[in-house]
Amino acid sequence: MSRTYQDPATGIRYDYSNPDYQGWLTKQSVWLKDWRRRYFVLKSSKLFFCKGESSVPHGMIDLASCMTVKSAEYKAHKRNALEVSTPDTTYLMFADSEKEKDDWIGAIGRAIVRCSSTYTNDDGMEGDDDDDDDA
Repeated sequence: MSRTYQDPATGIRYDYSNPDYQGWLTKQSVWLKDWRRRYFVLKSSKLFFCKGESSVPHGMIDLASCMTVKSAEYKAHKRNALEVSTPDTTYLMFADSEKEKDDWIGAIGRAIVRCSSTYTNDDGMEGDDDDDDDA
């Protein structure tokens, strides 16, 4: 089953089937500032959020424009909190456990690095240091 989200601002449709990472986080509403539990789906450089696992996303964070992902316990006044910062908005959310928070920060961080122009394959670097030599 194909799962797509249409960005209301641009009309562009994004496929979010076969996600890179997914799970529950509680996100602070950007406008009302109340906390709502949402199901997040990370696919490539897009982080979608939905009301439930089987519902259609009602929002998306474009990680290509994301500047940082980091712990935010003090800023959010919540345990296991993290923030995702774009030029326009800082999103605050928290996980159910410290491990889940760390896993989300890692997954989002890897997505940011993958879509960052600093880390493209044509950056003049030679060699494949990513290969597992231990195998």
